[in-house]
Amino acid sequence: MGSYHSHSTGFNLKEWIFTTDHKRIGVLYLIGSIAAFAVAGIMALLIRLEQSHMGPTIVADAFTGGDQYNVWLYFHGAAMILAFLIPGLTGFAANYFLPLMIGAKDVAFPRINALSVWLFFAGIIVALLTFVIPDKPDVMWTGYPPYSVQTSGNTAFYVFTVHLLGFSSILGAVNFLVTVIYMRAPGMTWFKLNMFVWSTVTAFVIQLIFVPVLAAAVTMLLFDKYLGTHFFDPAQGGDVLLYQNLFWFYSHPAVYVIFLPAMGIFYEIMATMTKNRIFNYKAAVYGMIGIVLVSGEVWVHHLYYSGMPDWIRIGQMVTTLLISVPVGLMTISFFGTLYKGAITFNTAMYYTVASLYLLIVGGLTGIPLAMTVLSIKLGETSFVHAHFHFIMGMFAAFAVFAGVDYWFPKISGKILNEKQGRLGFWFNFIGVNITFWPLFIIGVEGMPRRYWDYTQFPQFEPYHKLATVGAFIVAIGMAITISNWVRSALYGAPSPANPWRSKSLEWTHTPNPPGPGNFAQDIVVGPDWTPYNYDRR
Repeated sequence: MGSYHSHSTGFNLKEWIFTTDHKRIGVLYLIGSIAAFAVAGIMALLIRLEQSHMGPTIVADAFTGGDQYNVWLYFHGAAMILAFLIPGLTGFAANYFLPLMIGAKDVAFPRINALSVWLFFAGIIVALLTFVIPDKPDVMWTGYPPYSVQTSGNTAFYVFTVHLLGFSSILGAVNFLVTVIYMRAPGMTWFKLNMFVWSTVTAFVIQLIFVPVLAAAVTMLLFDKYLGTHFFDPAQGGDVLLYQNLFWFYSHPAVYVIFLPAMGIFYEIMATMTKNRIFNYKAAVYGMIGIVLVSGEVWVHHLYYSGMPDWIRIGQMVTTLLISVPVGLMTISFFGTLYKGAITFNTAMYYTVASLYLLIVGGLTGIPLAMTVLSIKLGETSFVHAHFHFIMGMFAAFAVFAGVDYWFPKISGKILNEKQGRLGFWFNFIGVNITFWPLFIIGVEGMPRRYWDYTQFPQFEPYHKLATVGAFIVAIGMAITISNWVRSALYGAPSPANPWRSKSLEWTHTPNPPGPGNFAQDIVVGPDWTPYNYDRR
C-alpha cells in the first residue's frame, strides 16, 4: 500500500456540498437514507399505536381517522422503500465500495453521480413536506386509482416525489453499469468480481429496465387527475387495472433491487468472517442473473383479486414459484460458505446469521402467496404484511446495518463499539419477531391489511398489542444502533488498515478512510487473484 494516506483537512461544508468524490457521495446517501428511515420508523410506531386498541386510539376521531392513518401508511411505505432501502443499498454501499472493489479511481460520471445524490435529497425534502402542506397526499404508497384521482389529497405531490427518486435511481444505474463494464482493474475478469459487485450490477439492470415504467404510470395518474385524461377511467374507455399492472410491473422487480444488494453485502461479510471462499460462486452469480430474467414475469400475483383470465393467474403462479430456483441457488451458496469456516462473531456477523433466519421464514411464507388458491385467501391480510417485512423490510434493513458495521473502520477510520452494537442487534432481532409473528397468526385467521379500526375483529386485539410492544423494542434497538455509529465515529479507537484480514481490494489496497483517487498506484490483479482467496480448511 506504500506511503499513501487518506486526505483529511477537517470538515468543510462547501467541499461536501459540491463534492464529486464517490466516497463522500456514498456517505451523503447513508445520512439521507438513515434520516428517511428514522421518520418512516416514527410512522410505523404511529401505525402500531393506532392498532394497539380497537376504535380510535391516537387519531383525532372516527371520521378523520382513516385519512390520518392513510398518510402514515403512505409515508412509511414510500420512505422505507424509495428513500431508505434502495438508496441505502444501491446509493450508499454501491457508491462507496463498488469502485474500490473493482480497482477504479472513481465512477465513470462523477458529476452525474453528484446530481443523483442531490436529486435523492430533494426527494426526501419534498416527501417530508407532506407533514406541513395543507393538502397531504392520501394515496397510500401505491397511488391506486380511482381513489388517488378522486381524493382531495395532493396526488401531484406523490408523483413529484416518485419522479425525483426515480430519476436519481436511473442516473445511478447508468453510472455504475458503465463503471463496472469499462473501469475494472486490468486482469479483473467478470468471475473475479466481488459478490456485492455482481449483486449491484444485476440490481441496476432491473432499475434501468423497470423504473421508467413506474414513472410512466404515475405520470398518467397525474394527467388523469389534473389534465382530464382518462387512462384509468372505465367510463371513458380507460382501465383502472392498467395502473395496477404498470405499478406492480415495476414494484415487484423492485423487491429484487433491494434483495440482491442485501445478499451481496451478506456474502462479503460471511466470506470475510468465515475466511472461506464463496461456496459455488458461479452458481450464485447465475442465480442473480436468473432473478433478473424472471423478475419481470411475476407481478400479477399482486393482482390475484383483480379481474383477469384464469390462465394468466396460472402462468404468473408458475413464474413466481420458478423464481425460487435462482434464489435457492444463492441461499445454498449462502449456507455452504459457512461450512468449516473459522467464524469471527462480531456485530456484522450477528446480523448476517440472523438474515439466514429471516430469509428462510420470509421465503417459505412467500410460497403460499405465490399460489392462487392460497393467495386469494391470504393476499389482503396481515399475513402479507408479516411476510413482506421478514423477507424485504427487516432482511434488507439488517443488510444496511450489517454493511455499516462491517465497513465502519473503512468509512470512519475508527473501531465500532461492539458491546453497544450487539445490544442494538438483540433489541432489533427480538423486537422483529415479537412484532411480526402475531401478524402471521391473525393474517391466517383473516385480519385485513390497512385497517386502522378493526372493531369487527375483537379477538385480534391482544395480538396487535403484542405487535406494538415489539415495534417499540425495535425502535430502541434502532436508536442504540444509530447512536453507536455516531459515538464510535467521534470517539472510537483508531482502526488498523485491515481489521478483518479480508482479501478484497477495498481492504488490502487503501487506508482507512481512502484518500482522493482511492489508490496510490494503479491496480493490476494477477491470474490467481480473487477477493475470496482464503486458505481452504
